[in-house]
Amino acid sequence: MGSTLIVAAFLRWVETAKTQERARAANALARAYLKSDMAPDERQSAQMAMTYLLDDPAPQVRLALADILAREECAPRALMVSLAEDQPEIASVVILCSPVLSDADLVDIAGRGTVETRALIAARREVSVGVAAALAEIGDAAELEVLLENPCARITSFTLRRIAERHGHSERIRALLLDRDDLTSGVRQLLVQFVTEALAGSDLVIGAIGSRRIERIAREAGDSATIALLADVHGDELVRLTEQLRVAGRLTPAFLMHALCAGRTDFFSCAIVAISGLDERRVRSILATGRFHAVRALLESAGLGRDVSPLFVDAVMLWRGLIQSASGFDLDHIAHRLVQRYRGDSTLSEPATALVDMIERLAIAEERRLARDYASGFALAAA
Repeated sequence: MGSTLIVAAFLRWVETAKTQERARAANALARAYLKSDMAPDERQSAQMAMTYLLDDPAPQVRLALADILAREECAPRALMVSLAEDQPEIASVVILCSPVLSDADLVDIAGRGTVETRALIAARREVSVGVAAALAEIGDAAELEVLLENPCARITSFTLRRIAERHGHSERIRALLLDRDDLTSGVRQLLVQFVTEALAGSDLVIGAIGSRRIERIAREAGDSATIALLADVHGDELVRLTEQLRVAGRLTPAFLMHALCAGRTDFFSCAIVAISGLDERRVRSILATGRFHAVRALLESAGLGRDVSPLFVDAVMLWRGLIQSASGFDLDHIAHRLVQRYRGDSTLSEPATALVDMIERLAIAEERRLARDYASGFALAAA
């Protein structure tokens, strides 16, 4: 049947034809539009006929159009935008597959659509930076899971941060984000906070060990995770992460001491710069070569109290000794030596005593880690 005859037949049948007949006519008309060598006026007539079909009361007719046109680059854009806003079984194939829909169309559809609509947009073969950013701002966790699972979605670091900020409470979202190689340290740190809050708010855990103890455990677990993260952060990224921690109120004496005991001296220097506002070169010079009283004055200018500053100065001096030692690094010595020096000192203030308690827990945890490593090595050697 020629293209002109198809259009003419459709116009005659449309008022009286049954649903199945109209659906077959819609199918044939769409195929002819795509495949037949139509003259310009015939093509325009065919497009008008298909546009007329958008008002057909039977969804099977509109679905017949969508099935044929959804994947075609030469499908009429106005027709595809209308089909994309039809009922779900019709719109889904168009939203998921149509190359005709622009970024502006997709953002508009996402804004007016449902969770299912946005999930289909997130699952498209190509998701642009702009569309991904829009989904991150308005999407629920369900459709953002689809977006993060889509290897063809172009997601910027800013969009990843927005997803983390809005849905970091979701365990699945956290897992998908943390599995990405392009996730910045700042976003990883943000996710650590969500994990810490989830642990501290768990009714099961609180019932088992009590609210006060879980607060301390959750805080120290969060600190440990952040300090482990710092091992791979350098340069400008370290400066940005340090500022993020400062703004969040995370640069506490306990956290800074934990960092020192773990050997994160570059971060410690960066943190003192951020807190004190002093010149970076001056801060690093004093920490590297300054005498006891110069280091203490620097640390107190950064807000550390006089009752805890001597512990920090001793930690800095121990670190210098390790760096200069011919026997090499042995980071666990820092925590152990501080505990040996200050445990049982009755002149310590309450904050200083609490700091020593924390350092002792670090030393014990390190001993247990070394024991596990030794046992694992022994088992491997015996195998």
